[in-house]
Amino acid sequence: MKTKLTKLKLITQELIKNRIKSSADLSSFKRKIAKNLNIPFPSNIKLLEAYHNLPKNERLKLDKNLEFLLRKRKVRSLSGIVNVSVLTKPYPCPGKCIYCPSQKGIPKSYVSGEPAVERAKRLNYSPYLQVKKRIEALKNAGHPTDKIELRIIGGTWSYYPHYYQNWFVKRCFQACNKSDRSKIFNSQLPIFNKFSIFNFQTLEKEQKKNEKAKHRIIGLSIETRPDFINEKEIKRLRKLGATRVELGVQSIYDDILKLSKRGHKVEATIKATKLLKNAGFKVSYQVMPNLPGSNFKRDVNMFKELFSNPDFQPDYLKIYPLALVKSAPLYKWYKQGKYKPYSKEQLIKLLIEIKKQISYYCRIQRIIRDIPAGKIIEGGAKISNLREIVQKEMKKQGLKCKCIRCREIKENYDAKEKIYLFRQDYDASKGKEIFLSYENKNRTKLYSLLRLRVSFGESFISVLKNAAIIREIHTYGQSVPIAKKQKAPQHKGLGRKLMKEAEIIVYTEFSQSAKREFGLNKIAVISGIGVREYYRKLGYRLKDTYMIKTLNKKRLP
Repeated sequence: MKTKLTKLKLITQELIKNRIKSSADLSSFKRKIAKNLNIPFPSNIKLLEAYHNLPKNERLKLDKNLEFLLRKRKVRSLSGIVNVSVLTKPYPCPGKCIYCPSQKGIPKSYVSGEPAVERAKRLNYSPYLQVKKRIEALKNAGHPTDKIELRIIGGTWSYYPHYYQNWFVKRCFQACNKSDRSKIFNSQLPIFNKFSIFNFQTLEKEQKKNEKAKHRIIGLSIETRPDFINEKEIKRLRKLGATRVELGVQSIYDDILKLSKRGHKVEATIKATKLLKNAGFKVSYQVMPNLPGSNFKRDVNMFKELFSNPDFQPDYLKIYPLALVKSAPLYKWYKQGKYKPYSKEQLIKLLIEIKKQISYYCRIQRIIRDIPAGKIIEGGAKISNLREIVQKEMKKQGLKCKCIRCREIKENYDAKEKIYLFRQDYDASKGKEIFLSYENKNRTKLYSLLRLRVSFGESFISVLKNAAIIREIHTYGQSVPIAKKQKAPQHKGLGRKLMKEAEIIVYTEFSQSAKREFGLNKIAVISGIGVREYYRKLGYRLKDTYMIKTLNKKRLP
């Protein structure tokens, strides 16, 4: 009698031979083969594992469509990259927000039960092991792991000791730089050790390695408060390799911020947004409807203002309707009848109104926290699949969200479909933003985008003076390994075309204008560490953490 492993190998070989084309065909085949071989219904993960154990000459025969069908949670790599979230150790928070949960042994604002929290706790908050294990899990599920968007989460990042920040980021890079065959090792740094010495050169060394590593960090984001962003902090973030900052904005109304004991005014958000954009960062807002002092109408108007007032205009948005937990001070107000959360119906209606306001250049990353509602949440946002419910309701009403996430091409790539170059200009934070994108004719399928900024003023970062800056370039669809070509938008030259268009715009519209008011003669890119090689091929050179190119007629496309 053949072993179970041998049977799985046989099934995998039969799958390759039969050229399965759809999920329905795959399920039908698995039922049939399981019955014939008298084994339990085989999981996709087990079949993927059996495939990876096949000899290389047999694996070459694999239909890439089949590998995609076997992949677990396909959405994790359908935006062109894979996300890896890493949680920091618990550390005192400078805020006293009344809605914020606080649990012993967990960074403030996070709670037990959240997937990222549980992973971090099991690994003793080791950044190295969190990254390493997450990459292994994604790879075992069939996802490409060569393009990683690293997201550092936890408390207020800017409040953590600098030596801990440096060490933490270095360990993340080391986890990506080590080969899959290398032995996993771990070392910890006491967060309260004031005498720890960190040599910044060790981080730079790991960053340099990552430019050509197997798992490249193509973007790095951190979470912080608006009132902790200043010129000095931004320069530090660039040395760490950060490219995106998530600001805990929560509200843009001072009275609500005061009532919630947020500790800063809206002025801090406006200032932080401008500084970050002028330095090339992508800016994400975390916004919280249903705060004390607000109401349905004010919440709707708040999101309208986010995209009509030039002082805001976030590139990314996380909508976190208030989730009431017992460990938050607000819970006492709730028990005393001083605060009432929205009902399920009100919340769905509100989110539909919000999604109607979103501009083409913004991506809604989340619309609810990943908190286990049944055990922890006492009131407010309890619906775990809230995004799905809102999308279904909008479809019933004939409404469509224009945000980037709702328009990403994902797995719907058609090589024969004609795509068009779109351009949208808008004023933001005393500068001009130019949003370029390749989309289908009616703008329902987004293939690739580029964010170009002209700041119209002296930059506090010397290398950015007299330069326009590309804050983001991204091609969506199934993530394709570097230097490989598959049936997907990536590696089809869309990014190069957008870069050429941006260079032409800067040179012709700003450098060569009759007024020549701002004298732009170069273009900069806030590049993730793992993407530097890509920009070098386009004629850019590394200067003070940015990729720079001088513009002239000879160098224009």
